[in-house]
Amino acid sequence: MTVERRRGLSVRMRLTLSYAGFLVVAGGVLLGGLLLLVGHYLPAGSLQTIDGAPSPSRRDIVEAAIPWFARGMVFLLLVGLAGGWVLAGRMLRPLVPIDAAVRRAADGSLAHRIVLPGPDDELRRLADGFDEMLARLEAAFEEQRRFTANASHELRTPLAVTKAVLEVARTDPAGANRETLERLHVTNERAIATLEALLQLARIDRGTLTSSPCDLGELVDDAVREVPASIQVSWEPTTAVVSGDPVLLGRLVANLVGNAVVHNVADGGHVRIGLAQTPGHVRLEVENSGPMVPAAVVGTLTEPFVRLGSRMHASGSGLGLAIVASICDVHGANLFLRPRAHGGLVVTVDLPAA
Repeated sequence: MTVERRRGLSVRMRLTLSYAGFLVVAGGVLLGGLLLLVGHYLPAGSLQTIDGAPSPSRRDIVEAAIPWFARGMVFLLLVGLAGGWVLAGRMLRPLVPIDAAVRRAADGSLAHRIVLPGPDDELRRLADGFDEMLARLEAAFEEQRRFTANASHELRTPLAVTKAVLEVARTDPAGANRETLERLHVTNERAIATLEALLQLARIDRGTLTSSPCDLGELVDDAVREVPASIQVSWEPTTAVVSGDPVLLGRLVANLVGNAVVHNVADGGHVRIGLAQTPGHVRLEVENSGPMVPAAVVGTLTEPFVRLGSRMHASGSGLGLAIVASICDVHGANLFLRPRAHGGLVVTVDLPAA
């Protein structure tokens, strides 16, 4: 949106006039004070010198000083204008690269940084703050581009499989057996799960938090009941009350336990769930066995659609930990991930206690 503004003096001109005006006023006060002192302490009449010649009277001195007073004021005005213009230019010089960076950012270039040299003053802090804002905007736009690209790939895969299976069924109607229908059903369920996870992630990012006391231990109990019998779960029921949205916290616990079961363990694996309450904090820790997780990959697991396996054979939507990270953000919680030495992952969530 473009706002029409009336044309006015530049900041440099206003500073110049301010410097000159201040100098003229200070000079006027000083010279005026001198004239008052002369008029106050000198006698009104003429004085006699030792040799008898008359000296100038007070009136003569004041009348002689007034023209010089006027010349002095003009001199101070000229010096104030010239010096103010130079000083204002030096003071405003750091704004030139800041203005250039703002214009480049307005044109869509977010990679430019000001990196303003000089002491730690107001303009330096302004430039550093603008550099930090540009860095965060660039990271956000890059994350948005990756998210869009990954979402298109995730939605394209099940749709392509569905199309291929349907084409095979059309060419051979007799081949549309139960196995084909089951494959279509699984592919369709995966696409639906991906879309629902995307919608849930969008609602969390722009929604408002409904906060109320919630027992995290009960949510863990509900999630443990859904774990298959082939998975060994180590969990001692306990009570830990936090303040937050019960629905979102339930989704957080379900995603962590489900991620531990589906993505990282096979039959015969184990999951350990720990819940501890300290003054001011509640720590939830979910640890699972499974394949080795490279340390370089751990930091990317909370990004949307990041999986350890291939897209074609990995189950789930690839948004489980991304949703967990968003829920942690809206609750002011800290999320930590670290690989286990013998394979698997340890996920820790620190939530504020109620």
